[in-house]
Amino acid sequence: MTIQKRDEKDKKTQDSKAKKDITNTQDSKIKTHAVKAQNHNVKKDMPNLQHVTAKEAQDSNIYSYHLDELESLITPKFRAKQIYNWLYKHYVSNIESMKNIPKNLQEILKQTFSFPNLKPIRIEESGDGTKKYLFQTSDGATFESVFIKMREKEYDENNRVKKSEKYTFCVSSQVGCRVGCAFCSTAKGGFVRNLSAGEIVEQVVALKRDNNLSAHKSINIVFMGMGEPLDNLNNVAKAIKILSHEEGLCIATRRQTISTSGIAPQIEKLGAMNLGVQIALSLHAVDDSLRSRLIPMNKVYNIERVLQALKNFPLDTRKRILFEYLVIKDINDDLASAKKLVKLLHGFRAKVNLIPFNPHAESEFQRPCIDKMQGFADYLYKRGIVATIRESKGIDISAACGQLRAKQMKA
Repeated sequence: MTIQKRDEKDKKTQDSKAKKDITNTQDSKIKTHAVKAQNHNVKKDMPNLQHVTAKEAQDSNIYSYHLDELESLITPKFRAKQIYNWLYKHYVSNIESMKNIPKNLQEILKQTFSFPNLKPIRIEESGDGTKKYLFQTSDGATFESVFIKMREKEYDENNRVKKSEKYTFCVSSQVGCRVGCAFCSTAKGGFVRNLSAGEIVEQVVALKRDNNLSAHKSINIVFMGMGEPLDNLNNVAKAIKILSHEEGLCIATRRQTISTSGIAPQIEKLGAMNLGVQIALSLHAVDDSLRSRLIPMNKVYNIERVLQALKNFPLDTRKRILFEYLVIKDINDDLASAKKLVKLLHGFRAKVNLIPFNPHAESEFQRPCIDKMQGFADYLYKRGIVATIRESKGIDISAACGQLRAKQMKA
């Protein structure tokens, strides 16, 4: 064998040994690849909806990861469960607080994931206990979430009345909104971008932490904050799976409600996902002429098309489809509208939530008379339709339905 060939053989042997040594040092490190954020693109056939290209939140947000994904990135796997426990049972706000996680793994987590990602820059509290949070994201965008506390009557084993507190988190799915509802303050600020799954989940963690609610305290989640949830369906669906995971916050999907302005194909897609969530339609009108004025989306997916999509939506046998009806003075609060609504909902296992319009500076609509709303509700009830009048919470801090705006949009 020549010297040249011997040298080449020795070099190959050394290279092979070096590669093997490198591989052996990888056992306890996080894999460097990351799961791409899933962001839903709006359907092209939406009418007059401004398309804005915006930088999406980084997929390094640790709250964007399902436990299965963390387990695929971290070895040994039990470390992923420990991290999940710190995030969703103890609500830690920094990696250093994860006491049973080794220092070297803590350093790797810092290098791999962004945490925390939301900064509460303003918290307002209403006289009724409602809180409105203005969050700022890592890229400077701002959006709002609402914490709602309700006192309800319950009975103990001796049939004695006891007070019980119920909590509802109204979360956002987008920064701004592109649907453009005429009555909604959020639409006036335009659309900036979708929230990532992690940013949606982190809202819930932040509200639980700030209000000292234990991991075992049951809450309701309503996707009724800023944005159209079905315009960001992939991220919303992933957030729901993370929120409901038994090793995480364990919020039952039956306690999570998605409210939509009526993107019919996305309603069908959501139904096919079979997530077990509740659905609410922002109906607000009983004919296409008025609904198209209030909700431009109706020009593409009219009432008939949306109701057809809802007829096949999978529901828990104990649940009803929620129809939200914003009552506006002298616009849709008359008895004739109530009669049309009864006909429209024939065949549905429906519940109608009558919402009095909440005034804001950017709308000329007026709040209806409560007596007229009660008459509307009574008419529906007598004809077999469950109807309730929503109590407006947080109206004094602009936290009620249709009032969210995040006025520091470019903070």
